[in-house]
This record gives sequence, C-alpha cells and structure tokens, in this order.
Amino acid sequence: MPIDQKKFEATLNTIRDKLLADCQTRGPFVSDSDFERRVGELLKESFPRELDQDSDPHPHAFPDFVLGSFGLEVKFTEKNTWRNIGNSIFEGMRDPSVTEIYVIYGKMGGEPDVRWGKYEDCVIHVRTSHVPRFELDMQQQRDSLFSLMGVTYRDFAKLPTEKRMTHVREYARKRLKEGERLWWLEDPVRPMRSLPVEVKLYMYLPQSEKNTLRAEAALLCPQIVKPSRSKKKYDDVALYSLIHHGILCSQVRDLFSAGSVAMKSDSTRGGNYVLRALKEIEPQMIDAAKYLDDGLFEEYWGERVEPDKRIEKWLEKADVCAAGEWVPSAELFQGNPKR
Repeated sequence: MPIDQKKFEATLNTIRDKLLADCQTRGPFVSDSDFERRVGELLKESFPRELDQDSDPHPHAFPDFVLGSFGLEVKFTEKNTWRNIGNSIFEGMRDPSVTEIYVIYGKMGGEPDVRWGKYEDCVIHVRTSHVPRFELDMQQQRDSLFSLMGVTYRDFAKLPTEKRMTHVREYARKRLKEGERLWWLEDPVRPMRSLPVEVKLYMYLPQSEKNTLRAEAALLCPQIVKPSRSKKKYDDVALYSLIHHGILCSQVRDLFSAGSVAMKSDSTRGGNYVLRALKEIEPQMIDAAKYLDDGLFEEYWGERVEPDKRIEKWLEKADVCAAGEWVPSAELFQGNPKR
C-alpha cells in the first residue's frame, strides 16, 4: 500500500524525536555520514518494505532516501546555524519517481537540534560555486525562493535548464544592489562570459586591445562623462572588463581621465581629458555599437537598442550624465551619419 502524506510526516516527527534522544544519550552526531546512516536506520524501521535504499548509493543522488513517491534529503552541520547549501538547481541526479521531497536537518552546533520540512518551503535563495545551488533555511521565516520567482517547485522541476535559469536570472537581477553585476548566471543565447584561468592586467595589454576594451566599456557605461566629483562612475567599467574579458584594471579612471590617454594626438595639457580620450576611440566605439550583443545593452542600459541607433542613444544618455558641465552630443561623433 502506498505511503500517505500524513503517515510520512508523522514518521518524520518520530524520527526527529529519536535523533534528539540519540544526541542526549551519546552526544551530538560527529559527521554527516554518521547522521545520514542513523536517519536511514530509522526510516528502515518504519518502512521496511517501502524504503528503496541502494547498498552503495551515488554520493550525488537526490534525494538521499526514496520511499515510493516520497523522498527525504538529509542535511547536517556542526555549526549553530539553520542554513545550509542544497542540491544543484538542475537536479541532474534526481530520482524521477519522487514527487514530494522533504528535508531533515541535523544542527549539532550550539544546542543540538533536528528539524524537518518540505524541501520547497525551505529553499530561500540561490548561491553558486561551480554551479548554482539552492540555499536552505530550516527556520522558514521568509518567503520561499519559488514563491518569490512565481513558480511552484513541482513546475520548476519539470523545466529544461534554460527555462530554470530564466527564472533564476530574473530573481537574481531584482536583488542586485547599486554597483553589482551578475557574473555566474550564463545566458545560453549570449556569448559565454566565464573568467579565464589567467586574469590579465590591463597595463600589459597591446594598445589595440586597450582601445577596444576602452571603447566597449565607454559605450556601455555613458556615466563615465559625469562630473569628476561623482562617485562610482567608473565602477561598471571595472566590472565589465573583469566579468566579460577577465581583465583587471587597477586604476580604472586612468582609462579615460589620465593624460596618457587624453594627449595621444595632442600633447597640450589641460582641458576636458575625458572628452579628449573619447575622441581618440570614436571609431572603435562605432564598431562596438555594431557587434556587441543585444543583451549587454539590456544589462547596462536597461533597454535593447538596435545597432544603428546605439551611438545616438549613447549621446542622449551621455548628455544627461554630463549634467550640463559639457554637452557630449555637441562634441562627439560629429561625422557619424547614424546620429
């Protein structure tokens, strides 16, 4: 006879009580394997026929224990926290027969305690190392990730990878603070943006690569024309060069305001160095407007703009950023027919 939900949840209460009793008689569990082994023993006592437990289960199988359509994931920490990292959002090793997943969590730090809950209710965030992973919070004092994304866990689990990432990207972008950019959420329709093993220093690049990088960054970040007293106006330039090219600029303001870039064609000192630096890379900015991916403009400008309209739109944005101290549209791209 199939297990019903009430019986399964009642069994989890019993298992919790027995695990706490173990802690009182023999002391806290000392490892995740020790805790998981004991959970398996207690499950076997309650469901000797139903428990589908491989004698040598795959270490990445999800969930850890399968009982018909129910699954139980086991989490453990020696720390005094109810938060832990869950499985990959892609769930590549998920048992397809499981429709309801629960999690049981052993917290051995501080006062040892054990809690259980429905997996979907305990997922509150996404974190990443080499792959995006769910973050669990057994206190359940905030909305679950799936309620924030507007999709049920059951429906999310049925989605292909691309659709799952669409939900996660939208959720992550809503949480970005000023000056923050996504770096780990790959969009399959955009060029890959993973960092290379060797991060390059800007100062050692060939001049042609420097000009290309400066042109792309200037185009995507019109705020570089803001008054000199403006804070954070170069932050996006630094993030763009690192995230999309793996290039570290130790003095990012020097890309546009240093005399070394402003006086290349005219050694006269003084004047608007940012204007002079931008004039030097106008051809590269025009090229970048043609080849840069649409998604980059959506990310940095907040809107998609057709390639032949990008210089014109950049000038509009730059005029606003310059705040009346100078007028970029009156100085730059005077010979561009697409203005």
